[in-house]
This record gives sequence, structure tokens and C-alpha cells, in this order.
Amino acid sequence: MNDVVSEVRAELISAIENNKIVLPTLPEVALQVREAAEDPDSDVASISKVLSNDAGLSARVVRVANSPLLRAASPITDLRMAVSRLGIQYSCNLAIGLAMEQMFQATSDAVDRRMRAIWGKSTEVAGISSVLAKIYTKLKPDQATLAGLVHKIGALPILRFAEEERKLLNGDILDLLIDNLHAEIGTMILQTWGFAPELVAIPNEYMNFQRSPANLDYADLVQVAYLQSIIGTDDPLVNMDWSTISSFSRVGLDPSVNALEIEDLSEAMEASIAALK
Repeated sequence: MNDVVSEVRAELISAIENNKIVLPTLPEVALQVREAAEDPDSDVASISKVLSNDAGLSARVVRVANSPLLRAASPITDLRMAVSRLGIQYSCNLAIGLAMEQMFQATSDAVDRRMRAIWGKSTEVAGISSVLAKIYTKLKPDQATLAGLVHKIGALPILRFAEEERKLLNGDILDLLIDNLHAEIGTMILQTWGFAPELVAIPNEYMNFQRSPANLDYADLVQVAYLQSIIGTDDPLVNMDWSTISSFSRVGLDPSVNALEIEDLSEAMEASIAALK
């Protein structure tokens, strides 16, 4: 590991352990939604009531419910209809994921731009993951969406730290830090949030191209979705031999195929990504 990265990692971990940097917490509305979802007595009405406390979030849940991916027979005009259409668990996971956008805000322009870019990529990966889950697998699209949204959550404390340590705002150094440290920090955050093990594993596993689990999992979906999202960019991973990456076969997608060029799949992915943005 680069000396600068090693030094910053030690400082960052120490700051976290000594509460000088607090790991991000889920927004209040996300905590309320999760609490409601875990209540065995919750129903569509109670979930809708919690979501209605955040008008912006409510509107986005309705928009997702109206997206072409879900193909509602008739337009959904209110939150209660949306929750009923999506189902309680789907609605809750979606709301928790979308509420995270509130955390991707910074005080400096340089960090704010980077946070917005990371959130934008996260919604893209989440949208693709959701469609892959729905069309190719038996995994839950809502969990796939959440997995995509949290895949780079570990970048948040790194960027916050960089805001305090201005010398780290150099673009190349910051990219190096995020690339090397976000997985470890992201795992810590998701563990702190009490997320399910299959989601806690995402930051560490989505870039592990040698992984070979016995069964398809959400890290496979996010890995394939991430690679699909970089097609046509100058990302070095584009030049990697994807035929050696076993997650493609577990998902059921040909590694030589650009899913965004398959007409039906492209429409679904674009609709899914647009609904999350």
C-alpha cells in the first residue's frame, strides 16, 4: 500500500476509534422506516405514515412505483398506493437507500462534487443491480438496489476527513485514498448500522474478481452491475478479461454483452436508474 495511503489509513482509523470522526449514521427517516419494517404489526398504512414525514422521499417512492420496470396496470397517484404496489419490505429497503442521499453533502465544492459523483455512480449501479436481480435471478430487487447504493458508502468518512485535512484534497491523492480504503471503512459503517451480512460484505467483495461463492449473492450482482456501468469509459477495468470473472455466469449474463445495448434490458435499466436519481 502506498505510504501516503498507509499513513492516512492509520490516522483515519485512529480518529474513528477515538470518536474524533464519527461514522455516518442513517438519516432519521431511514431509522424510522427500518423500525417500522421490523414491527410485526406494521401494515401499508403505518409504513405510509412514516414515509409521509419526508415529502421528497415520498415522492421518489411513488416515482419508483410508477417506473416502467414495475409495469403498474394504472398510474399510482399517492404514497399508500405505492407502498401497496411495491410491498412493505420493498418500500422500506427502497426508502432506506434513497434516504442515504442526504449524507452525500459537503461544505467544500471539491468534496461536494466528488460526493455527488459517487452518489450518481451508486444510483447507476443500484439501478442495474435491481434489473439484473429481477430479470436474471431469484434474488430480491429491493435488496439488490440497497446493495448497489451502499457499495461505496465507505468513501464518506474519507471525504469528511479530507475536508479537515486540506492537503488531501489533491485529486489524485483523494482518488487513491478512496480506492484503497473505502471497502474497509464501508464494512465498518454497515456493521455499525446493523445491516444484514450479505450487505455488509458488499464493499469488500464487489471488486474481488477472484471470488467464487457456492451460490449467487448480492456481491455478484453489484460486481456485474458495476462492470456494466463502466463500459465505454476509460476505467482500466474495461480492458480486463471479463470472461475470467465467474460472477457473470452466476448471474447468467454473457460477459461480452453490454446489457445497456439489449433493447428490453436497456429500457428497464434506464428506467430503474432514472427512478433512483
